[in-house]
Amino acid sequence: MAANAMKRTWTIIGVSDVPGSFKWYQSLLGLPETAPAHDYFGQILDSDGTVLLCLHKWGAHEHPSLMSPDHPQPGNGLLLFFRIDDFQMALPRARALVARLEEEPHVNPNTGTMEFSLRDLDGYYVTISALSGALAG
Repeated sequence: MAANAMKRTWTIIGVSDVPGSFKWYQSLLGLPETAPAHDYFGQILDSDGTVLLCLHKWGAHEHPSLMSPDHPQPGNGLLLFFRIDDFQMALPRARALVARLEEEPHVNPNTGTMEFSLRDLDGYYVTISALSGALAG
């Protein structure tokens, strides 16, 4: 077994406007604004190059689960959950992106950390959680 074996999940969601969603997620997560690699696909990257989320235009490349936002309802059974280290700064960024939060900031009793939730441009449910309970105070 390799000493530095590593596993990563690349979550890919179908979106109607890759450049628009790309900018939305970069703003929410406090990342520098860059353009996606293509108008049909882009990877939201952390500062160390880790892929946080992939955005794929609905219907591009005929992937069976990314053909249309109408079949089935987009996001059913999916919760995008980001643990971040700048929670206090993320809240005003989020409020600037949406008319209202789905859940106002509160302490999650299971994790002991502060979190809030909102919906992205395509209606996906997104939860932002503080990285540690120390930020909950």
